[in-house]
Amino acid sequence: MTRSENLFKEALCYIPGGVNSPVRAYGSVGMTPRFIKKAEGPYVIDEDGNRYIDYIGSWGPMILGHNHPAVLDAVIKTAKDGLSFGAATELEVEMAEYICKNIPSVEMVRMVNSGTEAVMSAIRAARGYTGRNKIIKFAGCYHGHSDAMLVKAGSGVMTAGIPDSAGVPAGCTQDTLTAVYNDIDSVKAIFDEFDGQIAAVIIEAVAANMGVVLPKEGFLKELRELCTQKGAVLIFDEVITGFRLAFGGAQEYFGIQADMVTYGKIIGGGMPVGAYGGKRQIMEMVAPAGPVYQAGTLSGNPVAMAAGLTQLKLLKENPDIYSHMAALGEKLFGGIKDLLEKYERKYPVNHAASLGCVYFTEQEVDNYEKAKTSDTNAFADYFRFMLEHGIHLAPSQFEAIFLNNAHSDETVEETLHVMEEYLKSRA
Repeated sequence: MTRSENLFKEALCYIPGGVNSPVRAYGSVGMTPRFIKKAEGPYVIDEDGNRYIDYIGSWGPMILGHNHPAVLDAVIKTAKDGLSFGAATELEVEMAEYICKNIPSVEMVRMVNSGTEAVMSAIRAARGYTGRNKIIKFAGCYHGHSDAMLVKAGSGVMTAGIPDSAGVPAGCTQDTLTAVYNDIDSVKAIFDEFDGQIAAVIIEAVAANMGVVLPKEGFLKELRELCTQKGAVLIFDEVITGFRLAFGGAQEYFGIQADMVTYGKIIGGGMPVGAYGGKRQIMEMVAPAGPVYQAGTLSGNPVAMAAGLTQLKLLKENPDIYSHMAALGEKLFGGIKDLLEKYERKYPVNHAASLGCVYFTEQEVDNYEKAKTSDTNAFADYFRFMLEHGIHLAPSQFEAIFLNNAHSDETVEETLHVMEEYLKSRA
């Protein structure tokens, strides 16, 4: 028995399901999780000493690669002065100023501790600002595990086949209305039915928790126009796309400006952090400036701020990072498409810049229902082969492949070689 298997056996005694987040479980691919000991650049190394080319990157934030020396130095230096104060610090002001000055749609921002908390708080602020209660989300988009958002969610909920969640009272979701991603008519129908009652529309501009689903031409523009017309707050959940698709995230990538935006761990260089921000008149509703209450002892934690600021400044000052990752994305996802064509597999490959997904289905995937047609058993077979040959992917058909700046032509070529070996062996 490997050390990872032993650790998982022990974890089952003390942690529900043996993991602290469902997306880490390997049950859907018929394996036990690999327990990671360390990471460097594009690689992770497990407790048994196996090294893998990593395409998870802590679910996206390790955009510079694992254990980047500048980020690590910032963490060590700041930690020497203390880990947490529960008080205001210069670093949180610097972080807020940096985001507001560099993201046009963000005039004010509030730090929190996770993407889930950011979304929950942004929705509360939007409700307080509009005086309305109802929220529109899209089937397959994941916005964290707060009660109101666990309706037709993606990510681990989708992998486990759980449409909602036990423990969530019906009253918590009665004002959450679900539209179809890429179908503007489904959004218009909800606005018509609940005229004057919609506080906000929240969306992953690239839906990266049901695999990777891109918005169709014009969809986001029409959504922006509809929200403006109806007086609803448009919230872009950029927990995954923020500072990844471009420095300005999906808003810059697609040229669409939201009213509010939510961020997650990427603004902390992988540390536990999140933020929500947007127009000044909305954000001034938040306590102590306004009546919408939200608080957190660890919000703006100095160590997380130091790590995040270091990473964001490196990204801003080195735009070639984005061109490098986009080129790697074309090489990896384009290479996968070529291999699938060569071996006569009609699986679609969706990608945007450094983010992508291979679907084990033979139809185009542009929404939640089509994503669900994927053959998860075929995916599990593929996942096991790739892992056994040194490629570390998310253990779910419905999660993304994340490239980072530490990946290279060589790591991508090695990945494509393993992919071809898999396709050969299954021909």
